[in-house]
Amino acid sequence: QKDDSQRLLESFNSDEKEHTLTKSKAEPYTSKEEMVLEESESPLNSNVTAFALKAKVIYPINQKFRPLADGSSNPSLHENPKQAVLPNQVMETSTSGSLGSLSQGDKEDCSSSTTIHSTTSDDRFQARAFLKVTSFLEVLTCESFDVKLCLCSLILKDLMLLDTELRKEKHVMFSQILKIRLTDFYHKKKITDDLFKKILLIQENDFEELQKQLDCRLQNAEMSGAHNSEYQTLEDLERKEREYSEHVIDNMEAFWKQTDKAQQAFLDQSKCSSAKATKIMMDLTEKMIAVESLLSESQDLQAMDIQERLFSWELVVKMIDSLKSYIPEECKCRLNIISNILDNLTVKNNLSVRQKEELLTDLHKAFWEQLAHFSNECIQQSKDLILKRLECRAKKREEFKQRQKAEQGSLLSKTFRNEDVNDFLKAYHELLEKHRQAQWELEEEDDCESTEAVADLYKELYSKASLALAELVTELFLQTLPVVTGLSVRECELLKEEWQENLVPQLEKWEDHRQRRWKLFQEQLLQEKKLWIKEYALSAVMQMHLSEKQDKIIQGVVSRLGCLSDESVNYILQKHRLLLCSVLRRLTLRRVGMAVLAHMRLSRKKSLLQELREQHTLQEGSSPCQDEDQWQLQKAVESHILEEEEKLEEETQQTHLEFHQQLVTEIQEALQFLQQHMEQVIGQTLLQHARREAGKKSSDDGQDFKERLVEAAVESVYGTSNNTNRLVQNYYQQLGKITEDYEGKKLQKLKSLQAERGERNRLRKKQENELALKEKQTKGLLNVSSTVHQRMVLQQKKVLAQFELQQQIRLESLKQKLLGLHHLETELENQLREAEQDFVSELAALARVPVAVKKKPSKRSKPAGEKTNSKRKTFQLPESADKDDCQENIQEPPGLSSGLCRERLQSPQEGETEPRKNSKLLKKRGNR
Repeated sequence: QKDDSQRLLESFNSDEKEHTLTKSKAEPYTSKEEMVLEESESPLNSNVTAFALKAKVIYPINQKFRPLADGSSNPSLHENPKQAVLPNQVMETSTSGSLGSLSQGDKEDCSSSTTIHSTTSDDRFQARAFLKVTSFLEVLTCESFDVKLCLCSLILKDLMLLDTELRKEKHVMFSQILKIRLTDFYHKKKITDDLFKKILLIQENDFEELQKQLDCRLQNAEMSGAHNSEYQTLEDLERKEREYSEHVIDNMEAFWKQTDKAQQAFLDQSKCSSAKATKIMMDLTEKMIAVESLLSESQDLQAMDIQERLFSWELVVKMIDSLKSYIPEECKCRLNIISNILDNLTVKNNLSVRQKEELLTDLHKAFWEQLAHFSNECIQQSKDLILKRLECRAKKREEFKQRQKAEQGSLLSKTFRNEDVNDFLKAYHELLEKHRQAQWELEEEDDCESTEAVADLYKELYSKASLALAELVTELFLQTLPVVTGLSVRECELLKEEWQENLVPQLEKWEDHRQRRWKLFQEQLLQEKKLWIKEYALSAVMQMHLSEKQDKIIQGVVSRLGCLSDESVNYILQKHRLLLCSVLRRLTLRRVGMAVLAHMRLSRKKSLLQELREQHTLQEGSSPCQDEDQWQLQKAVESHILEEEEKLEEETQQTHLEFHQQLVTEIQEALQFLQQHMEQVIGQTLLQHARREAGKKSSDDGQDFKERLVEAAVESVYGTSNNTNRLVQNYYQQLGKITEDYEGKKLQKLKSLQAERGERNRLRKKQENELALKEKQTKGLLNVSSTVHQRMVLQQKKVLAQFELQQQIRLESLKQKLLGLHHLETELENQLREAEQDFVSELAALARVPVAVKKKPSKRSKPAGEKTNSKRKTFQLPESADKDDCQENIQEPPGLSSGLCRERLQSPQEGETEPRKNSKLLKKRGNR
């Protein structure tokens, strides 16, 4: 009869694993029972696996014996009888092989499960449902496999909450800045009380509507993928984060449109001048830039705190799991030593094999009941404890929120002057930071106290369970063995003492293994912290790159406009900076969220790789002297670890690439919003500039003066038809000559500019040819010393540099052309103004109308001016009231002919309309 006692210990080990790993762990992956079914090729083996499936017990694949339904045991029929014995696997006749067989079973079970998990598809892992938690304390009762995913989901929830709080803070700050500005206008009597209240009410309602729209969209997105309110999948979480980011970007765009609308409505109602309006908008923009700076700094610090919280949570969960494992490990050690003692009694013929099996079976059953009771009590009492703690926390949080709301309302109710806006922003932000820090500390303190309470509970239950197990062992040695073996009570007491002496080193060995696992876990967390530091560094580089690139773009756009004032240019640049800060702050938080999601995707393979490393480390420490077979096994494990590391690295790169592409897409969408909004801002600025120029033109046009001059000349009795025609014809000829000279100078200027540009292009091509020759000489060395990627990057930089150089050359050429034409147009305008002044003076002298014409002294107009003045002195009428009225009303304002100049350049026919109208009136008067 074969000695089959070890199958009880192995069965116990399998039962314990089945208890600690629930059915949810087996559902998304290819279960071990399914693997057994796939490997089975005979109906006899299918009977064994059918019993395993029915009993819901997971057995190691390479386990030598499996219990059957009738309680007996047979070797696995599908195994090769010539299979080599593994190093730690001893034959069944060994009297001290219990511990070795048990550890080998654990090792085989781990390796088989690792193989199964590594062949599982990532799609099934992403569809794996895990518990939806709202606080850290709920994670303490989750299964070990779900803990990592649950903790990361809490981190995403905290990041989303942080984003919501900062967005509300920004809305409140803008409303208060606008309110302070309106209050200043109200005190200066520039707006009425009704208008003051109306603007504030509209702004408040618009922001509330924006928040309602965002909440409604987020709620719809939450409900669209929620098949089960208690569980969620990684795929649902990624979709939720992606849709949340899209909705927040849309809300941001609507917010800035609303702020621009509110500012414009405020300026329209207050009827400010254009310069004053630009100054006010510039001031509001600068204040909002300060707000974004405060929010960005706060967001970065709190995001890092949230990430640090993840590591502390993982340490706490690991500690609680370690407390949970005390009783199962102690059960293993107790049963292992008892099995060795009973083996010795069997060898000495004090026990038969059947008696030994019956004793181990009864003891296994009793230990299993105690373990199940301990586990159930841990879960139930910890859930009750955590539920009470969460209820108390909810009450504290509600009271805390009420106090915070009262403090915020007290600060917002205070009256601030326009000069105190910065003080208000700083005070309000510090108050909210204080509230967030207090809330954070409250949760940390409550988590710490609750965790200590759960740990004390587990220690108390462990003491009770350990005492119960000790009583079972005492009953075995002092009551059962004396009856079964016929040994004296004293001899049985000695056996118990021997059991206690052997138990201590076993527990010490397990404690040593636990400490090693804890050290490896801490090293893993340290590596993850380094990865997060690298991620934050990459995020900072991304912000800097996007900021520099966008600044360069907006500077190029502004430089191409050229016609705006310095105040308008500064406003455009400040507005672009404000929107860019807002976009970058949102994208930075989105990048952190993507890093968390990538961490969740890779958690499965990281956990399995960590298990392999722990197993390898423990095997190295447990057997310093190894034989050939053990050495071969260690090499195989090391090879397996390297293979899994390569797979993890490959999957990590693929996952990061996927999230990077998604981030680039979202960056492009956000920058598209920024571009569209800046196009509107620049368009509005250009429109205001055009309106100011048009107003200035109309004020300098002098149309009223020309009409009064025509009336005065028509009423005069001194002008004749011939004289009038000759005067008008001379004026037309002078205008034609001036225009012809302008066209000639313009053509000559364009030819000279074209020649200069051709010469510059020739010199540039010569330089490019020289550089290309040098590159061709060093191309062979470059091909050998650099990789394909480096050469592609160099080529890309070269093409971009050439493109930017060509763009710069074209821009400089256009600027020179613009300056030259502007100089010619200024000269033309001065000549036309002088000609018009001469015509007006001669017309006034011909009609003998006393009029004082103000002219700018110039070489061309000086002789005509002297002649006109002499005529005016010769034909001056006697002084009268009519003369005084005429001299008072008929004056030429500065810049009289600027309007006529532009009309003449645009259309010669239109430029001649006014003189022809005047000449017809004068001809009519002359004929009469």
